Amino acid sequence: MENIKRIREQFPVTKNKVFMNHAAQSPLPKPVADAVRKYVNDSSNFGTTSIEWNDDGKPFFAKLIGANPKQIAFIENTSVGLNIVANVLSYPHGSKIVTTDLEYPSVVYPWLRKSLGVKVRYVRNVNGKISLEDVEKAVDDKTVAIAISHVEYVNGFRHDLGALGEIAHEHGAYLIVDAIQSAGAMQIDVKRHDVDFLMSACYKWLLSPPGAGYLYVKEELIEKFEPPFVGWASVKPEVFETIDFFDIWSMRLSETASRFEVGSPSFISLIGATEALKMLLDIGVEKIEKRILKLTDHLIEAVKDLGYELQTPEEPQYRSGIVNFKIDKPKEVAEKLNKKGIVVSARSHGIRVSPHFYNTEEEIDKLIREIKQFG
Repeated sequence: MENIKRIREQFPVTKNKVFMNHAAQSPLPKPVADAVRKYVNDSSNFGTTSIEWNDDGKPFFAKLIGANPKQIAFIENTSVGLNIVANVLSYPHGSKIVTTDLEYPSVVYPWLRKSLGVKVRYVRNVNGKISLEDVEKAVDDKTVAIAISHVEYVNGFRHDLGALGEIAHEHGAYLIVDAIQSAGAMQIDVKRHDVDFLMSACYKWLLSPPGAGYLYVKEELIEKFEPPFVGWASVKPEVFETIDFFDIWSMRLSETASRFEVGSPSFISLIGATEALKMLLDIGVEKIEKRILKLTDHLIEAVKDLGYELQTPEEPQYRSGIVNFKIDKPKEVAEKLNKKGIVVSARSHGIRVSPHFYNTEEEIDKLIREIKQFG
């Protein structure tokens, strides 16, 4: 990537750490931290802020995933988005949700509640991969939705959203996508892939503070569903464009995805998210993805040279920003690396490494040198 030195100057963490744990929580880039500080100072000194509203990032997140801002709602985190969707769907007798055994708990838990009366069907992975053939076998006309992560948190397996959308829609089911491990790192096009619902918090690959997140709802589905929770943010804007008393005698839900919002979001978090989204879009997600895959290529080859077993599929179509390899005592190794200033995670009996576009091959080489010493 061009100007990597200048890019790294925007990430103060690079002066103190080799940070390759973006699948957990990212450090804040300088423009994001500056915007948050300005908001705090403005609010403290003046009770308001001069920071441009920009609909708190909705237009930028929409552009990132190929959507329209009217299709985007604020959410606090991915789990809230998943629960909103789980609660708006209908579940006739015998209904089921199809997911996989690689999922993060938040993708599955909303449908395990007994009150929904829905069966969860798990597609089992084979060597860390989920085959489309196995998904097709699991989905039938009683399937309400496929609920899945675009990129799996443990080993970085990336699903083919377009193919999953075709499978779901052939049976009248919805495609629900948790994009927290791909948004900001991998290219997403909700229209081309015919995604029905997509949600992502921003504190991982989107380089933002916790408390900011976005929910995408396909346009033709927005007014089909009544939100499970409602508040002042759920209704049409004109309800509040008055000097008279607010209308509490009727509820006119918004015709946009904001009908799924309830009340005031975390403005400080969204101001940070807006700056992060602008940075990512200015660089270009296509370039970011290419850079991340180049870094993980380098890491995979180094891991193989050391003789460690990869838990991440190597095929290009399955790859993402996450690489996991088995190692003895992964928790202890991760702690030792952290003491050396190298931040990674212990996951699934291995070490999970998740570099972003500002990381370098030299940082990966440093990681490998330290692991050699521990071995």
